[in-house]
Formats: sequence, structure tokens, C-alpha cells
Amino acid sequence: MEFSYPANFTRDEDGRVVVTFPDFPQYATDGKDEAEAMQEAIDCLGSAIAHAMAEKEEIPAPSSPHTGQESVPVPIWIGPKLALHLRMKQMGVSNSEVARRLGVRETIIRRMLDPDHAGRPEKIQAALRELGQTLVMTAS
Repeated sequence: MEFSYPANFTRDEDGRVVVTFPDFPQYATDGKDEAEAMQEAIDCLGSAIAHAMAEKEEIPAPSSPHTGQESVPVPIWIGPKLALHLRMKQMGVSNSEVARRLGVRETIIRRMLDPDHAGRPEKIQAALRELGQTLVMTAS
């Protein structure tokens, strides 16, 4: 799964670039130009995902972008946590089950998934490996 979401970038009456997300309609941000708007969009998207994870809300899979939409990448600080969250949900496994497989306490898994906890990515990679996935980062 690629971790980026489509977004609409439009200019408002003041000339600012407004960014909205079809997959997270309650979130929007803006910037003085395209570059600033993209930086703000990345931050906003990270906040939307972190909020959904913290509140145990459904996190939508990225929809397919339509003509005129831009792809906004999920911020690096939340991407691995999102990958683990989605894989656990896909497999129907609990924190306790992942902890048992890794030989750690359940609180370790809870911290891995906590958007406010600065976890170590290598621990998340180990958990994903245990669940049959590999986290790969690419630059394009």
C-alpha cells in the first residue's frame, strides 16, 4: 500500500491555496503558495490520521486520485504506525496477539501504535515482519 492521499488544491478569493481531502472531509488547510500549501497539507494529513488512530476511528484507505488532484504523502513520523495499524486490522489481530508473537508486553505494542509516542521504527518493522509485511520507503 502506498501511503499518500489525494487532495484538492484551489485558490480562494484572497489568493491563498486551500487544500481539502476527499478521504478526510472534515480537514482542510492552506498556504500562501503551492509549496507552503503542500507542507501544510502533509502536516494536516498527519494530524488527521493521528487523531483517527488515537480515537480508534476508522482510517480510510486512500482513494484513487481524480484529474486535478495532487497526491499528499503521509508524514514519515506516522507512516510506520499507520502501516502496523492497518495490517493488524486487516489480519484481525489484537495488540495482545502481536505482543505474544514478538515476546513483549502488550504495552509495547500500544506505544508503537500511539501517535503521541516517539517509537522506534525498527520495532514497528519487526512487528510488521511478524505479520508478513515489510515496510519499504521510497523517494520519487
